[in-house]
This record gives sequence, structure tokens and C-alpha cells, in this order.
Amino acid sequence: MAFAGKRVYGEPVDNRIDQRFLQLKKQGSSGFMAYVTGGDPTLARTVDIALALSAAGVDFIEIGIPFSDPLADGTANQLGAQRALSAGATVPKLLKTIAEIRKKLELPIILYSYLNPLFQYGFEKFEHDAAVAGADGLLLLDLPPEETLVSDNQEKLLHRIHLVAPTTSEERIKQIVSKASGFVYYVSREGVTGEQKELSQTIGEHVAMIRRATDLPVAVGFGISNAEQARQAALLADAVVVGSAIVRRIGEFGHDRQLARRIQEFVQPLVEAVKKAR
Repeated sequence: MAFAGKRVYGEPVDNRIDQRFLQLKKQGSSGFMAYVTGGDPTLARTVDIALALSAAGVDFIEIGIPFSDPLADGTANQLGAQRALSAGATVPKLLKTIAEIRKKLELPIILYSYLNPLFQYGFEKFEHDAAVAGADGLLLLDLPPEETLVSDNQEKLLHRIHLVAPTTSEERIKQIVSKASGFVYYVSREGVTGEQKELSQTIGEHVAMIRRATDLPVAVGFGISNAEQARQAALLADAVVVGSAIVRRIGEFGHDRQLARRIQEFVQPLVEAVKKAR
């Protein structure tokens, strides 16, 4: 299950993230990454939502570990975390839920978390347990790339996804991507997560800057909320991430028995826009 070192985009690999990006490259297509908060509105319905996202055609599922102080998240994701915590979501329970999802789906699963919940759990134990549950990657919002939570000699079981912001210098990008594996997540705008009316006009130049520094795929997220925005981002990046727009609808329809179907119906046109972009 472990892997070592940075992967070059296009090489044969054994991590599901790498496999899916390799498939997408062969198809000449961008990927679609859907973000949801684990346990929102309940852990059981997170499984249903994951199945619905798969049916909608998504390539990757990003699952947020709910945290009480999500400083990098906007209102939609903050409320999603509150709903999950109120419903009793914990790290151990969420890992069991991921194991349930993995029994039914082979899509790559990326975990999105702040440091605090993982420190409380024990980071080395978390990485092991998350990999056993079926997770493929980990994106830590508040860990600087210079810092490490495990020994350099320890086998890494999950890809470490790193963020690059619009304000990141080219020299700083080189430092960040040297620590990354799986893919690089480009935050398309400054500030917190949340839906936006228009995409930034500088996405293309920043993605090009990242590509000059690494062979890893580049995913673009933060603010993408409709099919046209998804299509535009897909022309520039290897994957498009949509999160807040999905989480907001989970909040709106959380008590609806047809929640999973409603999420599938919302996401499917966005996936189709990404797939047809090229």
C-alpha cells in the first residue's frame, strides 16, 4: 500500500490518485474532484452521497474531516462541519465510514483536514488507519511544507497534497511542490472557500508557473460553482474541484429523502462540462 518518493505524471504507479490521473491523461480529459464534509448530514448519508457522486461521474472524492474552527473555509463549509459535528462525527467514526465507501467504490479518496483533529488522534496512527480504511491522499490545510509530522524514514502511506496560492512566488512554489506527491492543489483566489460569480483571470498563468516546477498534475479549486466555470477551469488544469456549491446543497436538502439523487443531479452537468471542455 505504501509508495516512496515523488511520482512523475504518466509513470505506472499503484496509488489510486496516480492511476486515475494517468487514465485521464490517456483520455485527454480533465478530472472532476467533488468535496463533501464527512458526516454531513450524517455518516450514513455520507456513504449515500459518495455513491451518488460516483454515479454522476466524478473522478475523485475529497472528504473533509469536520473541525470546530475551520479558518480556511467559508460559510457553506463551516456550516457543513457544524452539522457533521452535531450529528456525532468523529475521526474514528469517519474512518469507518470511509471503509464502507471503499467497499463499494474504487474512486480515489482524498482527506482534507486541519492539524488539530489529527494531532488528537495521533498522526502516525491516523495515516496508518486512513490508508487501511481506503484513503489515498491527505491535504492538510494548516501545515507549512517545511514542517513534517513523521520521520523522513517512515514509509508514507498517503499522498501528501500541498496547496499553492495566487500570492505564492515562483521560488516558493518550487519549495512547496518538492514536498508534494499525488497532485498540487492550486487555490484559484485569495481568501476562504466559497462560491464565486466569476473565476480569477490569473488561473492560467499560475497553473503554468506550477507546471514549470513539477510534473505532478494540477487541480484548481476554491470558488468554482457552476458548469461554465468548471469548463473554463478544465481547459487550464488537470482536475477541477467543486466543494462549497455541493456542501451548500447538502445543507439545503439534508432532510430530504432524495438528498443523494439531488446531489447527483446537481453535479452531473458540471462533470459533463469538464469532460467536454477539451
